[in-house]
Amino acid sequence: MCPRTKEQNELIRLQRREQILDFAARAYFRTGGSFDIRDVAREAELGYGTVYHYYPNRHLLIEEVLASGFERCEQALAEWSNLSRSTSDNRQLLTYCKMLLRLWQSDARAYLVYKMATEHYSGLPEKDQHPARRRFLERLYLPLKSIAQSEDDSIDYMLAVLVGCCSVHYYAGTSELDVDRIAQLAMQAITKE
Repeated sequence: MCPRTKEQNELIRLQRREQILDFAARAYFRTGGSFDIRDVAREAELGYGTVYHYYPNRHLLIEEVLASGFERCEQALAEWSNLSRSTSDNRQLLTYCKMLLRLWQSDARAYLVYKMATEHYSGLPEKDQHPARRRFLERLYLPLKSIAQSEDDSIDYMLAVLVGCCSVHYYAGTSELDVDRIAQLAMQAITKE
């Protein structure tokens, strides 16, 4: 058997890191945020030492989960804003709602960014709460309000509907979200119908 190349080892390291982050985000929902490294190792079917090697404490792990979740959400918002310029405001937002729900359904890290935002990132150490709130506000919330041309709090209600409905997927273990129906409910929060 040939030894692995440097590139193969790097690929394995990146895959393992992604696996750990995915299971950590899911462990957050299963335990209400009070998980530890052993919980993640058990769910990911990895040794405690392996997870500990990558993340020596849960705070670093949560930081990395959120950082990667923010990156994915910011990328999704940028893609949506580039595509949505040719449609009406309400169609833009409906498309955005559906896009967010699909992203969250497949990516617990992306959902955790919005879920924790509704809680003002209170599950983080105090020193990390303000930077997370600021990042959410500057990179996700204000650009959405600007694109939606919303001056009132309707975007808050729209996001509350989306986050609340998606929580059923993570906390109750439902398999699929009714993306179209939930997006319509979120739009009712904006149009006040």
